[in-house]
Amino acid sequence: MIAIDNKLVSDDIIEKQFVCDLIKCKGGCCEDGDAGAPLELNELDELIHNYEAVKPYLTEAGIKAIEKEGKYHYDVEFGWVTPTIKGEMCAYGFKDENGIIKCGIEKAYNEGKINWKKPVSCHLFPIRVSKSKEDADLEYLNYEPRHDLCKAACRLGKRLEVPVYVFLKESIIRKYGEEFYKALEAAAEYAGRK
Repeated sequence: MIAIDNKLVSDDIIEKQFVCDLIKCKGGCCEDGDAGAPLELNELDELIHNYEAVKPYLTEAGIKAIEKEGKYHYDVEFGWVTPTIKGEMCAYGFKDENGIIKCGIEKAYNEGKINWKKPVSCHLFPIRVSKSKEDADLEYLNYEPRHDLCKAACRLGKRLEVPVYVFLKESIIRKYGEEFYKALEAAAEYAGRK
């Protein structure tokens, strides 16, 4: 583990390689799981505030799920999450012409309709962040790719020699800031992983 401020970062984040291979996985992380995307408290307001701008990018089934379940809901195991379409795909997702699941929130962001990219838990995947039960300020960052779903991404990352933390540079900086990323980069360099 690498300790940076009040974060404990799994060594796998600097040691393993990963690059999403959407052609192979089809964005399956947006429908594979026991709940929707985990949300931070400040993201609940983002969903409320940005919903009308995001709505044109959603499927009819996604809109129905949101109207039925709400823009987010509380899951006993995972906390605040996005709703899903019949327990499968995130209600904010849609499939493009190649059958790849894309994010309606991110599409609205990319087209300049909103200033919020998407839930940070999605942006950080396959890093999963969890809080310590003993110390509310302590966070654990773990590398948790989906065993079957992410095989192609692990292979592509190895072939391209891209460590997880490098692939996720933008999202790590978005969540924790530039100084945190520099410290992570320094730890990787010290470990001979850069």
